[in-house]
Amino acid sequence: MANEYFHADTTVDAINARLPGTLPALMGMQVLRVDAQGLESRLVVRDDLMAPNGFLHAATVVMLADTSCGLGAIVNLPKGATGFTTIELKSNFLGTVLSGSIRALARPVHLGRTTQVWDATVSEEAQGKTLALFRCTQMVLWPK
Repeated sequence: MANEYFHADTTVDAINARLPGTLPALMGMQVLRVDAQGLESRLVVRDDLMAPNGFLHAATVVMLADTSCGLGAIVNLPKGATGFTTIELKSNFLGTVLSGSIRALARPVHLGRTTQVWDATVSEEAQGKTLALFRCTQMVLWPK
């Protein structure tokens, strides 16, 4: 997919510098890679990210996937856009983990002037087992 919107000067360090003081930073998210094909991130699983049933909380998985897609949207905004907002998201959970680390790979499906659609796959890091499939639609915001 040709990507006319990608801001090629955006670095992983610059994206990670946006995180302090936010929920993703509090949860321990780290961006590993960003390029025109997408964004990859990681999160170490900790006891305080678990649900009361002892499994990884679904909100932890959604945070990693949604933030990865959102950060991808930021570095793919059309020139002149002021930002974006999520207008829809969906997750399908296929598994869980009790320890280790998880990764999200967010990929643009549609990059338009008014909307963006992103998919993310969240997987267990060591074995690569898919834990969740995620899709979100972003509305691109313009100055009034």
